[in-house]
Amino acid sequence: MIVQFIPLILLFAVFYFLLIRPQQQQMKRHRAKIAAVKKGDQVVTGGGLVGKVLRVDDTYVDVEIAPNVKVKAVKGTLSDVVDPLTAKPAND
Repeated sequence: MIVQFIPLILLFAVFYFLLIRPQQQQMKRHRAKIAAVKKGDQVVTGGGLVGKVLRVDDTYVDVEIAPNVKVKAVKGTLSDVVDPLTAKPAND
């Protein structure tokens, strides 16, 4: 009976190390990056808007997407924090 379960256990181990574990590590890095957002960072929202962070609190982030145009975004919906040294301006 144990011999019948060995292929299932091996299959689960392969799925874990090739699919589940890398996805968990990627999500952990993403959560840490979003938690470290601070004023002045350039971010990309889940809807694709790119802007500069003006204010951060526990739940919300105020983002300036154009001169004098501010939006409030839920911190959890930020998809990326862009490095301002390597980012190109949006209008180029």
